[in-house]
Formats: sequence, structure tokens, C-alpha cells
Amino acid sequence: MSKKRLLAIVVLSATLAATGAKADVTHSPLDAANRGVAARGDAEEVVLRRLLEQFRAIKMSLSQAVAIAEHLHSGSRTADVSFEISGPAIYRVRTVRNERIWENVIDANTGSVTEKEISSSLRELDRQDLGNVIALKSVEQELSDAVRIAEKAAGGSALAGGLMKQDGKLNFVVVIASGDHLKEVMLEPPRVGREKSARQ
Repeated sequence: MSKKRLLAIVVLSATLAATGAKADVTHSPLDAANRGVAARGDAEEVVLRRLLEQFRAIKMSLSQAVAIAEHLHSGSRTADVSFEISGPAIYRVRTVRNERIWENVIDANTGSVTEKEISSSLRELDRQDLGNVIALKSVEQELSDAVRIAEKAAGGSALAGGLMKQDGKLNFVVVIASGDHLKEVMLEPPRVGREKSARQ
């Protein structure tokens, strides 16, 4: 998955969750640097509210967008997906099969593909994205399964997700909209062959 794309949402969530830090800023004298921090916090809250308002208004779930994208290339698997509101509300989904990766933009209300598909070879990915896509081959679980589990666990609806390898550990990371907050759910997927070796 593109860690940058998912983490843009996750970082926003983490920043907003750190209300203690923001409260400390408001109790200190508002010099130019502190005003900048406070203004950035206010701007992030506005973005979060707008994101959640638009997300609640759409007609399609993230799982439906994943199914549409995977259907475009039979046998493909979703590497990552994110909800975006830079223009009309859309899901950006990257699927992979063999040595190809496709990026499709799906309208979050109609389910139609709204932009020209981007197709590339795995060799064109940066090192981190390539590592995550290769790791997907070693995982039995699909991202859509991880999304269902995360939505149930966090009591909300997914708006981004993907597979990430961090500090040598492989996890599905799913961002859930729950009430007026974003929650990050991390799930360690079963690896191919792990159960077989455990049974022997």
C-alpha cells in the first residue's frame, strides 16, 4: 500500500487525538510559533469534520469499492484503498496481480470508474511500496476481510486500509470512522503456510 496516502489520514487522526498537547499550547503565551500550532490544529479539525460529513453522505462502502476494482482485473487483490475528498468524493483503489498494479478512482456515490486507470509494473514502485505488495503474496487474508473485522471491532465504517510492513512486522492497517473520530485498527494477517506448519 502507499503508506503516504494512508498515513495522511492516520496522521490527521493521531494529531487530533493528541488533545492534551493542544491544550498545553492554548495555556502557554500565544507567540507566533504557538499561534501557528493552534491554527494548524484548528485547520485539521475543520478538515476532519468535512471528511466525516462527506463520508457519511456517500452511498458506497469501502468494501463495495474494493469489489468493483478487483472485478476490473479478474484475480487481482487489493493492495490499498483510501477515501478522498479533494473534489467529488472518491475511493482510490490499487489492485495487484502477478507483476502488474492498477490504480482506479471510483466514484463513492455511483460506483463508476471516474478517471483513466493507471497501470504500471511492480518494478516502477518505490522500495517501500514494492515491499508491501510483495508481502501481500505471503498473506492468506484479503484486505476486504481485514476491513470487515476492523469495522466490527471499532464500531464504524472503513475509509482507508492497506498492508504495511513496519519494523519487520506485517499488518493490515484500517482507518475507521466511528462517530466524530477516526480510529486506526491494526490486524496481523495469517501468513501462507503458517497454519500448515503449525498442524504438522
